[in-house]
Amino acid sequence: MPKILIVEDEPQMRLGLKDNLEFEGYEADFAEDGAIGLQKILENQYDLIILDIMLPKMSGFDVCKKAREKGIATPVIMLTAKGEEIDKVLGLELGADDYITKPFSLRELLARIKAVLRRVEERGGRGGGERVKIGGLEVDFSTYDAFLGGQPEPMSHKEFEILKYLWQHQGQTVSRDDLLNQVWGYEEYPTTRTVDNFILKLRKRIEQDPAHPRHILTVHGIGYKLVT
Repeated sequence: MPKILIVEDEPQMRLGLKDNLEFEGYEADFAEDGAIGLQKILENQYDLIILDIMLPKMSGFDVCKKAREKGIATPVIMLTAKGEEIDKVLGLELGADDYITKPFSLRELLARIKAVLRRVEERGGRGGGERVKIGGLEVDFSTYDAFLGGQPEPMSHKEFEILKYLWQHQGQTVSRDDLLNQVWGYEEYPTTRTVDNFILKLRKRIEQDPAHPRHILTVHGIGYKLVT
């Protein structure tokens, strides 16, 4: 039974989501502010996090950022009442896996939850696997573990998925649009700039000189190519 954390400050929304998720067969936990949400994320293991952006004590953006910095790769669906593109872009760049704008239908949210959980299951599982070395970074794509200089290196779920897709197509040019479609799993996305920002983060870990990359190469006007 997948376990889902709901971080939402509106009591009616929070309890309504909890009741409906439990009715659908999920185990649901909740937190009413960002600080409690982050504490629960760090202390418990969840299969998915539903995270509101506008929260007391700590914003959803900060919760997501701090969780990723601690190496938490649990998928995140962000809730926003603003509907502004900048919120969606920032959320995705901080490591969110999807977003949904309030007001939304329960049917839409459930569909997104199922899609995210399905992609995670298809792209990893929980078993151990062989480590691969890309530049200075060692990664295990099956367990979403990364190591830099022999030490654990925190990476977001999206960083793993982008790197994994490039690894599966090493030596080939992969377009930004293809990465967005394959990694985010839907065709409506904010901007290809999101991919560029994730690539910059990966280069800082992989490349000896990120300004002059030797492994993740830019193919101008198209996208990127991984050379190992």
